[in-house]
Amino acid sequence: MRIGVPREIKSQEHRVALRPVGAEVLTRDGHEVWVERGAGDGSGFADDAYEKAGACLVDGPEPVFAESEMILKVKEPLAEEIRRIRPGQIVFTYFHFAASRELTEGMIATGAVALAYETVEEEDGRLPLLVPMSEVAGRMAVQEGAKYLERLSGGRGILLGGVPGTPPGEVVILGGGVVGTNAAKMAAGLGARVTILDVSLDRLRYLEDVMPANVECLFSDVHTIREMLARADLLIGAVLLAGAKAPNLVTRADLAHMKDGAVIVDVAVDQGGCIETCRPTTHDDPVYVVDGVVHYCVANMPGAVPRTSTIALTNATLPFARRIATGWKEACRKDRRLVRGLNIIGGNVTYRAVAEAFGLEYVDPESLL
Repeated sequence: MRIGVPREIKSQEHRVALRPVGAEVLTRDGHEVWVERGAGDGSGFADDAYEKAGACLVDGPEPVFAESEMILKVKEPLAEEIRRIRPGQIVFTYFHFAASRELTEGMIATGAVALAYETVEEEDGRLPLLVPMSEVAGRMAVQEGAKYLERLSGGRGILLGGVPGTPPGEVVILGGGVVGTNAAKMAAGLGARVTILDVSLDRLRYLEDVMPANVECLFSDVHTIREMLARADLLIGAVLLAGAKAPNLVTRADLAHMKDGAVIVDVAVDQGGCIETCRPTTHDDPVYVVDGVVHYCVANMPGAVPRTSTIALTNATLPFARRIATGWKEACRKDRRLVRGLNIIGGNVTYRAVAEAFGLEYVDPESLL
């Protein structure tokens, strides 16, 4: 199979979908790997490293999309990329379809096979290709939140860990999954007072056992969320419904409970956000203020640390890419985790949550295998 790796064009997206070591592995498997020149520059992987690994370097995205049977990307295709995608072509990347009707309808029209990293699922419900970037985003949420709490960045002027004689900052985290757990570790390590809210009692019991003493775990309901909003210096949205639009847990009216200069970091923005006032921003223009509350809603947070993120991501995705390269139907028959990754096949929506998000017809992917 010919596998194409284009340079990412989303604003300030410096990750790349394949490292040189991955190009070497795939070429040894008998595949051709075409990499757009400069695709790895932002992550510190030079063109000559890909050439030494056996990849073919090409100029511009046109030959990558035109000649490849499978496209490996990091982020969802933008409009100019969607126009280049062909019927039957496999596109393996993060899509987050439920957050964008335009993207969903665009990919339906291509007739391609859209395999989404974020919905590849283990039997126990774990999401192996989402976890690495959730770990990065959870840790970054605290890092960015701490920065925007500084007065010079528009925040309250709070040091999360405080110093002797002053109270620490209050961090409230909605969701105790991978993002929330990593955010809590970072915030607790800085010395903040941390509260995790979740609706799973089993998860709360686990977190209570493993978290340090400055982390409190509470059951999430409307009243508790409002109570915690009044305390929060930093609110982190870390809610995930796999493949579906995130629920709005905080409304605009709820912002009235928050302190002026408090900061919201909504990591769920990729899936539509769990804060009603969330709208996607970019690394070029990451924040805005609503009712005195600073909002950081960058939709590709890990793109700011591309070296770490690329290594973490490709460690997870390469084994799946190798299987898909043998033929996506055969790969799905042999590895059932990939079946859940099938979101669109030849114009058919094959992931139920995406179909429900936009009132589209759902087609069972098994019927197309």
